[in-house]
Amino acid sequence: MVFNLSEQNSIANQFILELRDKKIQQDRMRFRKNMERLGEIMAYEVSKKLSYTTCIVETPLGKSRINVLKQNPILITILRAGLPYFQGFINFFDQSESGFVGAYRRESLHEVNIKLDYISTPYVDAREVIMVDPMLATGKSLMDSVKQLLKRGTPSHLHIVSLVAAPEGIKFLAQHISVPYSLWTCAIDEHLNEQFYIVPGLGDAGDLSYGPKV
Repeated sequence: MVFNLSEQNSIANQFILELRDKKIQQDRMRFRKNMERLGEIMAYEVSKKLSYTTCIVETPLGKSRINVLKQNPILITILRAGLPYFQGFINFFDQSESGFVGAYRRESLHEVNIKLDYISTPYVDAREVIMVDPMLATGKSLMDSVKQLLKRGTPSHLHIVSLVAAPEGIKFLAQHISVPYSLWTCAIDEHLNEQFYIVPGLGDAGDLSYGPKV
C-alpha cells in the first residue's frame, strides 16, 4: 500500500509549500516546525491502520466504551534529517519505544553509497514499527536500515513514512522488502537527478534543519 497525502487537499499543503520554498526554508526553526507538523498529521493517518482493542472508561456520569491502541508502535528514525519529522510522531505516540539509525551519503559521479555507523533500537519482533525517514530517494539507505532492523526481530507490519518520495525509491522498496509493509508519504515527486537528489524535492532536509555539515 502506498498512501500519498498530497492526493487530498488539506492544511498540510501549506506546510509542504513552505518546506519546498527556497526562501521560506532558510528559516531553520520554521523548517523544523513544518516537518514536525507534517509528522503529527502523518502520525494521525498511520494510526488509522494500527491494531486496536476496546476498553471501558468510567466518567463522572457513567461508563463509555472506546477503542484504543492495543500496543504502541515502535518508532524508528534516521539521524539527523529525520529528527524534526520524528518529533511529530512522538508527540502523538508519546508512550512509544524509539530507535535511531545513523546513516550518511557518500557520493561519487555515478553512484551514491550509504554508510550506516550507528543503530540503537528495541527488539521489534511481532511489533508494529513506524520508520520515519523524510527523503525517500534511491531507497538504498532505507533498505540498509531495514536489514539492520530485521536483525532485531521481524515486525508484524512495517510502516515507512517519508515527506517526499521519488518513484525510483518506491520501486526499489517494492522489489526488496520481504516483510509486510506500507509506504506513507506527503508527496511523490518526478524523478532523481544525476546526483540522486529528488526533483523538485526540497533540498537536504538535514542541512535545512540544522545547518551544513562538513
